[in-house]
Amino acid sequence: MILLFIGDIVGDAASRYVADRLPGLRTEHNVDFVVANAENCAANGLGMGAAQVELLLASGVDVITGGNHSWDSEESVDLLALPRVVRPANVDDGVPGRGIVHVPVGDETVTVVNLADDCAMHSVKATAGKVFPAYRAWAMADRRGTTIVDYHGDHVLEKQIFAHAVDGEATAVMGTHTHEATERLRLLPRRTAFVTEVGMTGPDDGVQGFTPANLVNGLRTAGNPFAGDMPDVFDGPMVFGAVLLEIADGATTAMQRIR
Repeated sequence: MILLFIGDIVGDAASRYVADRLPGLRTEHNVDFVVANAENCAANGLGMGAAQVELLLASGVDVITGGNHSWDSEESVDLLALPRVVRPANVDDGVPGRGIVHVPVGDETVTVVNLADDCAMHSVKATAGKVFPAYRAWAMADRRGTTIVDYHGDHVLEKQIFAHAVDGEATAVMGTHTHEATERLRLLPRRTAFVTEVGMTGPDDGVQGFTPANLVNGLRTAGNPFAGDMPDVFDGPMVFGAVLLEIADGATTAMQRIR
């Protein structure tokens, strides 16, 4: 099986960029399955937008994962009801959405588990007081066949510890959230693929895909970059954060970045 994992898609232009590139990538690399983190795909970069999610799914994304922005808007929350859209699993019952999905791929099953660390989730109002450790959610998860983890987190240490803890159980642990790709790709001893940060798919040269001006002004005038209005999505050249995995019998045999 060939699986493509695409990192945080930021904004409408990035969603269209992925939709334009994905059919060709699927053909070029014989891709069987595509996972994309799209929690920032809405036009304003905050949460998911219906038009963007529809476009991504129609272009060949099989599962959309999320993170702390999964509940940013009513539209984003509504989209969590879609069967191929997931959000972090390590939240209490009653929080909208699901954290795990099983998808048949030929004669195989792919399980996608979405997790997040406490630091990434600390300011999310929809999950306040309802977040529990990611590993506990992993231990409870119904895992079948090839199992891909989107670990949405701030802390390098926590991502690396988790990946080693599930080595040989997960097929891959793909780090997301910080938007700044880490270069090293690792095949752990028991053939779990791991990358600390897949990286953003979105406009480069801004601040995590957003225009710096409001953030810089807030920092300079109030000592808080978030004191003013939320920034717009940046208008810049696109960067593509993605990792291609070759998988056999639920274990990763090779991996590479797709630029």
